[in-house]
Amino acid sequence: MRDASGVSGRSKVDPFIVMDVMERARALEEAGRSIVHMEVGQPGTAAPAAARAALAAAMDAGPLGYTVALGLPELRARIARHYGEWYGVDLDPARVVVTSGASGGFLLAFTALFDAGQRVGLGLPGYPSYRHILTALSLEAVGISTRAEDRYQPRPGDVTTDLDGLILASPGNPTGTMLDRDALAALAGACRNAGAALISDEIYHGLDYGSRAVSALEVDDGATVVGSFSKYFSMTGWRVGWLVVPQAHVRTYERLAQNMFICAPHASQIAALAAMEAEEELQANRAVYAENRRLMMEGLPRAGLDRIAPPDGAFYVYADVSALTDDSLAFAARILDEAGVAVTPGLDFDPARGARTLRFSYARATADIVEGLDRLARFMAAR
Repeated sequence: MRDASGVSGRSKVDPFIVMDVMERARALEEAGRSIVHMEVGQPGTAAPAAARAALAAAMDAGPLGYTVALGLPELRARIARHYGEWYGVDLDPARVVVTSGASGGFLLAFTALFDAGQRVGLGLPGYPSYRHILTALSLEAVGISTRAEDRYQPRPGDVTTDLDGLILASPGNPTGTMLDRDALAALAGACRNAGAALISDEIYHGLDYGSRAVSALEVDDGATVVGSFSKYFSMTGWRVGWLVVPQAHVRTYERLAQNMFICAPHASQIAALAAMEAEEELQANRAVYAENRRLMMEGLPRAGLDRIAPPDGAFYVYADVSALTDDSLAFAARILDEAGVAVTPGLDFDPARGARTLRFSYARATADIVEGLDRLARFMAAR
C-alpha cells in the first residue's frame, strides 16, 4: 500500500550502508584527506587487458546493439565450459543466462522462482541486497541467525518446510567463509526434502586460499547458481554476470529477461568472453589478495581486533567488536574521521547483531592494506 508520499510499501528498503560510507569517504578525499578504502567489496584492479583489447576491437568493427536476451551464444558456451574446467560439471550452454551483473541475476531468479508473499531463508550475517530485493518483490526475507561455530553458514536443520527457498553464499559476504562439499550437499538435501528452491551465490569463486570452492551444481543439478564477472574477473562496473538454471526453467528466464532487461550490455559481454582467457593475469590478482589476507590476519589482531572469522575466500574479514562498542555505525564513523580508514558497519549484514561487528575489505593494493593496518593500529592505541 502506498503511503502519503505516493511510494509503495515494498519500496521501503533499508539503505545499503556501505554505499553511504563510500560517499562519505569520497567527500573527505575531495576535501583533501587521505583515505584508505577497506569498505567496498570491489577489486582495485582493472578488467583484464585482453578484455579491454577485445572491446576496443569490437567497437572499431561496428555498432554494438542488442544481443539475444539469454546472452551471446559464444559467451554462454564459454561459461558452460568453465564449469567443466573448474568443477568437473558437464553443463549444457542452453542453461546459462547472461545477466546485468549478479544483481540482475537475483532479480530474475527471485521473480522466476517465487510468488509474492513466499518466504525465502538467508543466513545472517549476509549480503544485505538479498533481503532488500526480496522485499521490493513483495517476498518475505527470513533471516537465519548463524553462529561462529558453524562458520556463519546455515545448518540443514535451519531449512524448514515453511521456507519456499534458501539462499547460500560460499564464499560468503561479509565473512569469507565457505561450505565444504559435504556441508553443501547436506543443505541441498535439506532443501529438496523441504520443497525449497536452492539459490547458490557463487560470485566469489576463484578467490579462495586453501580448499577449492564447491559449486552447488556438483551436488544438486537442480540448484540455481549465480555467477559474476565482478570479483575474480575484476569487472565490477561492467555489470555482467550469469545464472545457471534448470533446463525446464530456461524459457521462463528468457521471457523475463526479454521484458526486464532486453539483454545484458553487449559491450560487457564481449569483454567478459575475453576475460575468461586471461588466467595468468587473474591468478596474479588472486595472489595479491592472498598476501593481503595474510597481512590482515596478522595486523588486525595486533591492532586489538582479534575476534574474527578466518576467511576461506572472497576478500573480507568480519570482526566482532562487541568488546569495543555496541554502535558499529558510530564506531566506523570514528575510524573514518580519526584514522582515515573507511570500514563497513555490520548493520548492513545483520540488523539484529551487526551493531557489534565491522567488515574489513582487503581488495585494494597491498600498499593500501599495509597503510590501513598501520592507521588502525595507531587509532586503537590512542582510543
